[in-house]
Amino acid sequence: MRPQIYPQAPAAVVMVRPHHFTPNPQTAADNAFQRSDLGRQADEVAQQAYAEVTEAARLLQQHGVQVHLFEDEHPGRTPDAVFPNNWFSTHAGGHVALYPMYSPNRRLERRMDVIEMLKAQYRVQDVIDYSGLEADGLFLEGTGAMVLDHVARVAYTARSNRANAIALERFATHFNYEPMAFDAVDAQGRAVYHTNVLMCVATDFALVGLELIADTARRTEVRQRLEDTGREVVALSAQQIGEFAGNALELSNGQDRLLALSSRALQSLQPQQIKTLERSVRLLPLRVPTIELAGGSVRCMLAGVHLAAR
Repeated sequence: MRPQIYPQAPAAVVMVRPHHFTPNPQTAADNAFQRSDLGRQADEVAQQAYAEVTEAARLLQQHGVQVHLFEDEHPGRTPDAVFPNNWFSTHAGGHVALYPMYSPNRRLERRMDVIEMLKAQYRVQDVIDYSGLEADGLFLEGTGAMVLDHVARVAYTARSNRANAIALERFATHFNYEPMAFDAVDAQGRAVYHTNVLMCVATDFALVGLELIADTARRTEVRQRLEDTGREVVALSAQQIGEFAGNALELSNGQDRLLALSSRALQSLQPQQIKTLERSVRLLPLRVPTIELAGGSVRCMLAGVHLAAR
């Protein structure tokens, strides 16, 4: 049977296994989801994070998703290396983008061996490098800053330190996306640092923390734009967003579609929400509580590969 291709749901991902994981001190100021663990020693936290990524990769592969697993090559210098979706993205037609990163130590995460692997195993036509924008203080942290509708070509973007309007416009022009920017804040009025903790756009549905979009007119426009593409909108509460329910990624295994999310995220969903999701996907919960200390969850750990295999 020929594998089924789903434009919104990649069948392969890149993951990076951390060796000295710790919540990043350079990102704590504007990442309200980030926490420290005072009950465990640093080496114990690092070992548990390593084990969580190892098991997550194993489960994804067990369910038919191809995982390209890399080891953290800058131990101790790249605490957020486990989140590769922020520094690069891939696109149908053979396009790859490299992004400007807000925190200096996150700029070390960009690595050419990942790009060379993509070139060797997939059809890559070009690599567009936006990292030079860092010198001008313009940042756009990949598919953390943007949640992309690969079918309708919409880039949903919550404005933040990590999603600059000029950088977004450049990406949208190069890659033919409609930028849809909005302001989103948590209960304390702090800007949501990455759009992908707020929403997930899948083939048939979208998980969205609509109540965090402060402007009611813009909130309505975002919902309408999603519904216009034929998706069912599953509205998430602020509490569910805090449990990383919006930080999910639809994947495929060549036959079925899966929704990768954390066990914590799944536990926060209501029975009716789960029923809605299961009409379209099989839920694949991954247990990553240590990784979640860094303020990201399963979606942040997965850089989807939207390229044709050689």
